[in-house]
Amino acid sequence: VFQKWVNREISNFDYLIQLNTMAGRTYNDLAQYPVFPWILRDYTSEELDLNNPAVFRDLSKPIGVVNEKNAKTVKEKYENFEDPLGMIDKFHYGTHYSNAAGVMHYLIRVEPFTTLHIQLQSGRFDCADRQFHSIPAAWQALMDNPNDVKELIPEFFYFPEFLENQNGFNLGQLQMSKEVVNDVVLPKWAHSSEDFIYKHRKALESEYVSAHLHEWIDLIFGYKQRGPAAVEALNVFYYCSYEGAVDLDALTDEKERKALEGMINNFGQTPCQL
Repeated sequence: VFQKWVNREISNFDYLIQLNTMAGRTYNDLAQYPVFPWILRDYTSEELDLNNPAVFRDLSKPIGVVNEKNAKTVKEKYENFEDPLGMIDKFHYGTHYSNAAGVMHYLIRVEPFTTLHIQLQSGRFDCADRQFHSIPAAWQALMDNPNDVKELIPEFFYFPEFLENQNGFNLGQLQMSKEVVNDVVLPKWAHSSEDFIYKHRKALESEYVSAHLHEWIDLIFGYKQRGPAAVEALNVFYYCSYEGAVDLDALTDEKERKALEGMINNFGQTPCQL
């Protein structure tokens, strides 16, 4: 697969899907859903210029520190973390780039995710301000908040329907602007959800991304996932998210095991290292 990708016989999209599959990610498990990168950082221009490197996200950095300003906070958190019991290793992020709640967040407008979201929120929609209501606003939130580290899901590159409230769900209104949450607000350069998907997919297959995608793959699936390389790259997550970090079979206390299983399921899991 790798050789085919290097020779450009398969697209970046197909290569990412295959890596996700090899790393145990599947559409059948929200806790291990395929993970895709944010690839753009320009959500405000009238036109999207894919020949300009400045419109792309820096793929060599975890999404939490793509904004330089967050790097200091994230580093300090790691350096100052101490677990009195000595069980929990230091980490940069107490949240994760891929988890069930994040998948439901993006796919809230389509079933069965709408129902799953409502179940997760004890029988109603979460408050409107926390909904996925705008792509530019979602990117801005990532830039402002080092604790928000959600990457994307494959649907952002092929499935325009998830951006439209075709079922007419009442998702509430935003507190400040009183704006009703309906279809997802798109970047200025996208004229419709189909247009967004078309341009976003084109961006994924662009020259710039083809030349830099391996940097992101190293962080998510490769050698910068753990160990000294991960520390240096500001890419260490909570210990429970790593494969093999917890031996559930060794836990004899049923309650404790259930609690830990629940945490791992909800918190997010780092893909198997390839």
